Amino acid sequence: MTPYNAASWLVDRHLEEGRGGRLAVVAGPERLSYEALARLVRRAQHGLGALGVRPEERVAMVVRDEPGFLAWFLGCLRAGVVPVPLSTMLRGEELGAIVDDARARVAVLSAASLPLLPALAACAPDLAQVVVVGEPEGPLPVVPGVGLVSFDDLDDEDELPPSRTGRDSPAFWLYSSGTTGTPKGVMHRHGSLEATARTYAAEVLRIGPEDRCFSAAKLFFAFGLGNALTFPLSVGATTVLDPRPASPAMVAEVVARDQPTLFFGSPGLLAAMVAQEVDPRPFASVRLGATAGEALPAEVHRRFTERFGFPVLDGLGSTEALHIFLSNRPGAERPGTSGTPVPGYEVRLVDDEGRVVEEPGVPGNLQVAGPSIATGYWCRTEATQAAFEGRWLRTGDVYVRTEDGCYQFLGRTSDMIKAGGIWVSPAEVENVLLAQEAVAEAAVVGGRTPEGLEEVVAFVVPRPGVELDPVALEAHCRERMAAFKRPRRIVVVEELPKTATGKIQRYRLRQEANAPAASAPAGR
Repeated sequence: MTPYNAASWLVDRHLEEGRGGRLAVVAGPERLSYEALARLVRRAQHGLGALGVRPEERVAMVVRDEPGFLAWFLGCLRAGVVPVPLSTMLRGEELGAIVDDARARVAVLSAASLPLLPALAACAPDLAQVVVVGEPEGPLPVVPGVGLVSFDDLDDEDELPPSRTGRDSPAFWLYSSGTTGTPKGVMHRHGSLEATARTYAAEVLRIGPEDRCFSAAKLFFAFGLGNALTFPLSVGATTVLDPRPASPAMVAEVVARDQPTLFFGSPGLLAAMVAQEVDPRPFASVRLGATAGEALPAEVHRRFTERFGFPVLDGLGSTEALHIFLSNRPGAERPGTSGTPVPGYEVRLVDDEGRVVEEPGVPGNLQVAGPSIATGYWCRTEATQAAFEGRWLRTGDVYVRTEDGCYQFLGRTSDMIKAGGIWVSPAEVENVLLAQEAVAEAAVVGGRTPEGLEEVVAFVVPRPGVELDPVALEAHCRERMAAFKRPRRIVVVEELPKTATGKIQRYRLRQEANAPAASAPAGR
């Protein structure tokens, strides 16, 4: 095995080649050089040794977009340990179920996430140690059987060598609901990060050492991980981090203060920035924008670029592919399409019988092959076999190829919903709705906002003789699930449309959800 370690390529290489003094991280008032970042990575690597974590064991991370995320993600890679970044948007029980699935004995939590620890630990019986990043505002939670240690108290003096890894060694997992609704650990290799940097970042973004990258999409997403970690560190550039939830106001503040040159956001965020008429003047530093997570409607694309004055590249990626493999190009944007294959990747359309679709204009199921495709799902043999066909990945998307070679999104082959760029399982939301005593039946589908973005729409049937209050039901959902999963519209109906065999006809509900007067929105 030829030695190779992704963390060494992303950080150590710059020190060895004399770039240790370059600015690596901007996080509010905090500034870190590559030398300072390497010291944080070393501290995390020391901590893993002190906690007895062995190579290829998993370490769960519930860490916000702050230097501590880079330190622990890269520290794990350098130690040959498998970091598992998890969404900071999830509730404790949701996190605990994933930590349990990953069989992680150690977790790293931002101080802001400590209140989630009791519920998380209750669902993850193997959890034994938690490292706290940052200064807690209140008293530390006491969880029997789980020790707490501060990241600041760990040693960072002695230089440690990178673990004996290769390009195909296990590197990190990213959890995705994919197309089944059950969280799955997507397993990636050490070589996958460099592969995305040498393809999309180098060939499409043309990233260079003078760039500053700001990603509104967070680091725990595959999209954000590339934007804010892999891409800037691959060329000795700077990443701009902010732990706050993405919003038009937050984005405008960060851009005005830190002057990024590359900006990454979801289509929903871009639509909100246009709707709220964000001042375009601070965005003069941005040379290029990129978006992914769901298809960017052509009208939103037009309005955004007219207002802010820099090109936006819409593209398609996935957790399984690690980043974008279909993309528009600077100066050749085709609004309403995902562009063309990124150099290094192959895509094809196949029909339901598996035959390759050659003719333009004929819909097909999209498949992709390339250097960053995951090795499979952790302990999900059936799901792995359904998604991976040799070197090809079935994306679950239906596309059509235009006459000029661009790929246009038509829909998905499953009932999964992608709201705000994040997969949502209808079954999970339905289970929460059905836990409300007044609800007899529930069906959740994806509807479209006036801007063309996907949102969660719930159709509910009340129990006989019960008057169902949508506001109370929305409050019930607010208490029991993450914000991005909650229905944005709740429609009360007498019955759900079904087939002769009793299956819900979700296509009819989607048609109703997209009708002009489907329902008033639920509370946000």
